[in-house]
Amino acid sequence: MTSLRKTLTVLFSIFTLTIFSACASTSDADSESPYPDEISLDYAYYSPTSLVLKEFGWLEEAFEEEGTDIEFVFSQGSNRSLEFLTGGSIDFGSTAGAAALMAKSNNAPIKNVYIFSQPEWTALVANESSGIESVEDLEGKRIAATLGTDPYIFLIRTLREHGLSANDVEIVNLQHSDGANALASGQVDAWAGLDPHMARQELETEAELLYRNESFNTYGFLNVREDFAEQYPEAVEKVIEVYEKARKWVLENPEETVEIMAREAQIDEEVAALQLERNTFDNPQPGEEHIKSLTEAGRVLQDAEVLEGNHDIEELVNELIDPEFAEKVIED
Repeated sequence: MTSLRKTLTVLFSIFTLTIFSACASTSDADSESPYPDEISLDYAYYSPTSLVLKEFGWLEEAFEEEGTDIEFVFSQGSNRSLEFLTGGSIDFGSTAGAAALMAKSNNAPIKNVYIFSQPEWTALVANESSGIESVEDLEGKRIAATLGTDPYIFLIRTLREHGLSANDVEIVNLQHSDGANALASGQVDAWAGLDPHMARQELETEAELLYRNESFNTYGFLNVREDFAEQYPEAVEKVIEVYEKARKWVLENPEETVEIMAREAQIDEEVAALQLERNTFDNPQPGEEHIKSLTEAGRVLQDAEVLEGNHDIEELVNELIDPEFAEKVIED
């Protein structure tokens, strides 16, 4: 467990200490302008609203009069999104709440300004023929997970809930899609899955969800770099406005959303539909329920020695979650 914690600390420290410099995605606009020359955002298969934004070009339309260009960058997982954010190559990034909290504990200069979904996007997955029937059966087994992401955190919380720890299993650090392939080929015994890869394995292979717990899935956070938010608060509000447009469109057009998800991720529509069913888009305003959920997750991770014990979890959460931008934009 200690070695894993050190690995995570090193990873996020690297992200944090890298390049807030000339390689920042936002070019040097007039410091007095409320809008930058360019805004870079990630899109991710685990964030349906980001795919809708990319599909319809609504951000490009919203910022056209301001002369701001929009660039989309693909994120494979929360770890990649956080790497891009802390490295300055994107201004807005989509992550799981707990992953953002872990990054914040390592001084990542980010803040959460919007909730893009409440997902059940992760579970523990095993093959039907594996003989693994319970979490307890995982003791001594090889489990694929992407360090620093919600599936990894889900795995740690699940093991702890069932009287085990990371020391009782062998965690194999693989990116989400590689973890899915490793499970399918039998290279690992189980996998901390992430949609849409998890839904695809469930429908197309002998994979089955070994353990589900919706409360262990933290929210989908849209994060912004702190320096960007300080310099361009009006741009942050406008991005949230367009995310709101996409969220409402998803709620009103689930079938079309599935088509977009399937096309972007190159998956069957049946897989995309299952993924979409496991997402709720009802409460985009960061607030008490998100603070409570993330604080609880942080304390569990601290008890499990994934987060350093000297951190004040409540303070970290309050530093991370900033509801003020969304409060100005989102209508009740």
